[in-house]
Amino acid sequence: MALDFLAGCAGAMRTKGLMGGAGDTAGVAGVLVGHPFDTVKVRLQVQSLEKPQYRGTVHCFQSIIKQESVLGLYKGLGSPLMGLTFINALVFGVQGNTLRALGRDSPLNQFLAGAAAGAIQCVICCPMELAKTRLQLQDVGAPRTYRGSLDCLAQIYQQEGLRGVNRGMVSTLLRETPSFGVYFLTYDVVTRALGCEPGDPLLVPKLLLAGGTSGIMSWLSTYPVDVVKSRLQADGLRGAPRYRGIVDCMRQSYRAEGWRVFTRGLASTLLRAFPVNAATFATVTVVLTYARGPEDPSEGEAVPAASGPALAQPSSL
Repeated sequence: MALDFLAGCAGAMRTKGLMGGAGDTAGVAGVLVGHPFDTVKVRLQVQSLEKPQYRGTVHCFQSIIKQESVLGLYKGLGSPLMGLTFINALVFGVQGNTLRALGRDSPLNQFLAGAAAGAIQCVICCPMELAKTRLQLQDVGAPRTYRGSLDCLAQIYQQEGLRGVNRGMVSTLLRETPSFGVYFLTYDVVTRALGCEPGDPLLVPKLLLAGGTSGIMSWLSTYPVDVVKSRLQADGLRGAPRYRGIVDCMRQSYRAEGWRVFTRGLASTLLRAFPVNAATFATVTVVLTYARGPEDPSEGEAVPAASGPALAQPSSL
């Protein structure tokens, strides 16, 4: 099992490390393409109802570019880039090993393996997203509170301790655990339904569709929790803290803005989710399939696959 994580971190192209290496290759491009949409999402999620800065997704994009230049869309980029290798190693390593441990490649096991991967990577994801959110919300023109992701986490640790660095951990767990289960389950179901097999002339378009659909379903499954997480992690950045916890944040947000508050930023999230996850999963699967070559029948670690295509997928690692 340790080899999965080590190979994922190093990006080694071995049978057990292929997914980590392919994930890193696709992941960097995904972060670069998707980060501007994430910045817009976060700003829409946490903006004040009394003094809203943005009227919607397009207006938010335009305002950031006008006031802060294109670079404003990439605030906080260093944090997800730093955590990318470790998150990919954890996600794909845990997902593959959990599926092998469960012993059968079934839809339920796909969900459970993905959920386990989502839960474990929160250890890295939560502090990473805390720093990203704080940097994305830094006002233009004002003296910068944080010089970067590490400086942000260092300051939070000095002021609030370890608990401050892990602010939003419970809401992150509530978001990531089911959403990653849905993520891997959807990808497996769609690729099997489309009959994705090596040599298929439509293989890449099918994988793009499967990956994009997985990303959208994953976000839709837990998006309201993401709104709460963003608000908790941004709480106190511009004034006194408002929320005492997850339930209090949900209660106050609903009372002030109604149910629509839990869909804030959804448009930019879905605009990002389809292309980023389509490219990521397609790249991962294609690299994995052709780098592995013919399966070694003597290898005893393979998970018994359900009836479906012979294409190598995350589930078969």
